[in-house]
Amino acid sequence: MIDIYREIVKVKTEGEEAALVTVVRASGSTPREEGAKMLVRPDGSIIGTIGGGSLEAQVIREAVKVIRQGKPKHLHRSLAAGDAEEAGMICGGDLEVFIEPILTPPALYIFGGGHIALALVKMGKLVGFNITVIDDRAEFASAERFPEADVILADDFTKSFPKIKIDKSSYIVIVTHGHQHDEVVLEWAVATPARYIGMIGSKTKNATIFSHLLARGIPQEQLDRAHAPIGLEIEAQTPEEIAVSIMAELIKVRRSG
Repeated sequence: MIDIYREIVKVKTEGEEAALVTVVRASGSTPREEGAKMLVRPDGSIIGTIGGGSLEAQVIREAVKVIRQGKPKHLHRSLAAGDAEEAGMICGGDLEVFIEPILTPPALYIFGGGHIALALVKMGKLVGFNITVIDDRAEFASAERFPEADVILADDFTKSFPKIKIDKSSYIVIVTHGHQHDEVVLEWAVATPARYIGMIGSKTKNATIFSHLLARGIPQEQLDRAHAPIGLEIEAQTPEEIAVSIMAELIKVRRSG
């Protein structure tokens, strides 16, 4: 039990995800008593057990779904004869478990405070992101311009990097006011463990930036992590429509598991 709680702290600290399974009711012959816990990771690996066998395998599959969907779930299962035999029981019983997601609120880092960022910040708050806006122009990085943002950094982009903690639950959107700035931020971003990295721009512009980074020794596999052009293809034209396409892609990545 202590190991499970320690692992939960680790999950939250490192920006990862998991699901905590707790036996809330047990009647008849069941392999574990009420209060027994099991922590399930997104890949289905576990810490602790609720008894093993096919019943536990079913619960693990449901726990992985809970992680992906981000919603808790009650689950009732009866131990059939085969399940009871696996668990060394003479007869079966009933087991009810509560599965709760252990999630880190996703952090969205938006590099650039222009028109697209204005709409993206509003949408991001609506769907549950903690948002940081970074721009090297003070007039574009202010609380007056972005009242919904959690953190605002008015600084040179390269100087802002050490002030930001990127983990596996982080999302990076690059929409700065110049190709050179985009390139600088992308070079830094692809070396981080961020869950999502997206850069705005045409295919031609992005290909140019990628060729520059490759020439400087950035591995192709790192560049392949970037969504460029950014956003889902919905024929977006206005800054607000482009923000919708970007947010749709962020949600798709977030819910894809």
